[in-house]
Amino acid sequence: MNRIEDVFSSQQAHQYVLRQSNALQRIDLLRKLKSAIQAHEDEIYVALHKDLRKNRFETSVTELFFIYGEIDFAIKNLRHWMAPVRIGKTLSNPFAKNRVYYEPKGVCLIIAPWNYPFQLVMSPLVSAIAAGNCVVVKPSELSPATSKVVSRIILDTFEEEHVACIEGNADTAQHLLQLPFDHIFFTGSTEIGKVVMAAAAKNLTSVTLELGGKSPTIIDREVNLEKAAQKIAWGKLVNTGQTCIAPDYMLIPHERVDEFIGLYIKFATEMYFKSKEEINTEVYGKIINKRNFDRLNQLITDAVEKGARLNWGGKSDDKNQTIYPAVLTQVSKEAAVMKEEIFGPILPILPYTDINEAIAFINEKPKPLALYIFSKNKANIKKIIKSTSVGGTCVNDVLVHIANPKLPFGGANHSGMGSSHGFFGFKDFSHERTVVKQRSIDFNNMIYPPYQAKQWVLKLLKKVM
Repeated sequence: MNRIEDVFSSQQAHQYVLRQSNALQRIDLLRKLKSAIQAHEDEIYVALHKDLRKNRFETSVTELFFIYGEIDFAIKNLRHWMAPVRIGKTLSNPFAKNRVYYEPKGVCLIIAPWNYPFQLVMSPLVSAIAAGNCVVVKPSELSPATSKVVSRIILDTFEEEHVACIEGNADTAQHLLQLPFDHIFFTGSTEIGKVVMAAAAKNLTSVTLELGGKSPTIIDREVNLEKAAQKIAWGKLVNTGQTCIAPDYMLIPHERVDEFIGLYIKFATEMYFKSKEEINTEVYGKIINKRNFDRLNQLITDAVEKGARLNWGGKSDDKNQTIYPAVLTQVSKEAAVMKEEIFGPILPILPYTDINEAIAFINEKPKPLALYIFSKNKANIKKIIKSTSVGGTCVNDVLVHIANPKLPFGGANHSGMGSSHGFFGFKDFSHERTVVKQRSIDFNNMIYPPYQAKQWVLKLLKKVM
């Protein structure tokens, strides 16, 4: 563990050098990072296939190109982000110049998960570099092949006093969390998020928590059901359902359940099967490890034991750590699959009669990371959005809100705090510093003691403030 302390100490000293860095210097670092990623592309593809059996095309779209877009967007906009923001004057202080400066928080820790083990390391790293911070990166030990590539890329691009990669297990993460970092960016489960936040509180460290939860999908009566089913099948099954914003469960009018299931099976089969019975492992990934494989199988078993009907799929291939897409209906609220974030290719479908019933069901649960609404009814769309509280929402689509760097991405309470991507990621890794420059002429001494004969000042202030 001595290396951790050595790295942290060197970064604590180097942060003051980075505070002086300008936009051109940071842009140069981002370009170097992009070049290093490009040089290791083949290794990234191989590593993600080894860890998660990710298809090369899927890796390109969801991991590599995503990060190239983040880097390019930061390079294009960084000068503007770093510029001091002019703030208006007040009548009570009319001559001062007011500015907000975005300055680096200092030494930051990024703890990344295993499900998108490249993207979810590099995305916050781009923001942290853009904001001028020193960074310690802790990739997930559950995706070791990708972790090693990430480590090589960082080693090729940065001095350890600027950015360092610390590989290791949960004990390593615990050790890192004991250190007084200036900011922690954590992506992972809600339960571990609570551990991270508790550890950060001991050092009064600010946190960004990208968590998860049970992200619902509502299908309205006025909808193009075929298009909805295709989008939901992709959103649910990409990365084998191991996506924090995957549609977790479905709420649909009871009279359209059977039609939707038929369409869902049709599109899932077209996208991820060789035949009606055999999955295509060239495009359909594996479950990350035996523990999660067993957990998902148990979710199906538990649901069926509590009265659910397994309408389709759920076949389990222990040798290849693969679980076929599954559809559950008649699911009890007491089933574990309706209490835990699924994080796998299991789709519970719950019928409703009235849209208010669906809204009430969502609001009974902790705030989720995402909500998906499929409807042509503008009034219903507006009602659902205004009546619920979630991290982010897509109307007539799934997942795509995460791909726009102009939008903030983040959770709400149980599903996280803080935002990432683009300016919002830059801002989360920055301290907004207020600077007021007072002119030589001001009237502030009007409020200084002694207070006798100054009642007129209070009357004036009451009018102008």
